[in-house]
Amino acid sequence: MNALLLSYKPPFLSSNAFLAQLKQKYHLKKAGFSGTLDPFAQGSLLVASGAYTKLLRFIPTAPKVYEATLWLGAKSASLDIENMLSIESVPHFSETILRDVLKNLVGSITYTPPSFSAKKVQGKRAYDLARRGETVVLPQESMEVYSIELLCYNHPFVSFRVSVSKGAYIRSLGLLIAEKLGVCGSLSALKRISEGGLCALVGEEIFLQPFDVLPFPVLVLDSSYKHSFYNGVKINLPTTLIQQARYTTPPHCNAQLHKSSIYIVKFDDFFSIIRIESDGNISYLLNRIHYAHTL
Repeated sequence: MNALLLSYKPPFLSSNAFLAQLKQKYHLKKAGFSGTLDPFAQGSLLVASGAYTKLLRFIPTAPKVYEATLWLGAKSASLDIENMLSIESVPHFSETILRDVLKNLVGSITYTPPSFSAKKVQGKRAYDLARRGETVVLPQESMEVYSIELLCYNHPFVSFRVSVSKGAYIRSLGLLIAEKLGVCGSLSALKRISEGGLCALVGEEIFLQPFDVLPFPVLVLDSSYKHSFYNGVKINLPTTLIQQARYTTPPHCNAQLHKSSIYIVKFDDFFSIIRIESDGNISYLLNRIHYAHTL
């Protein structure tokens, strides 16, 4: 069964366990999600099932917006409240100092992913190795912090809202904030507000139409082309046909996307995602994706 589902993962449940619940609830055989949420975290999780799992790589899920609470003085092996090691007293800080620290983190920053993460080390998940007590050393990476703001400071808890690039670790960002203050710290709460503008609602599942989230213009061709597209025939589309063809653009597509060489070709019972080369020849990025059934 094909479906795109914007869901809200509750805290203290792994993304895989939450996915298993959705699969059982909607009788889904094959399903996946756009980006893992830590077990202690909650918030938006984009889920796809059936052939729609192939659409996930095309759906914009950046920037990602989070709200987090950093517990100053809390030391944790996983940089969150699930693997606490110790808690120490730390000095109070003025909000001016906190805002300056956050401001200086905007831009491209280098960080070390936490050992308790979904990163792979020699084919094994880092968190599996860490849970067995093995030493995990992950290489440094970079993430883009687009914006960050202080929401509340109730010592020793610092709450902030941040917009980041795909693949960023907010737990590592929390550690960087604490280190710049000269103390240790771990996240006590984390909520993903949105992914690429997609925002889930607590306790609800929102079913999405692919044409509302895929960032490509919809190219409407004559039905005579249906047989060729259905069978994946590599054909040539004349430039005049492309220029004169009627197509619509989803509301979230900006003007720059009109220049894209990637299109959705839509027929009555299936659609394809294609790239049109400069000579008019097409290549199939995804072909013959049937529309979702009503769940």
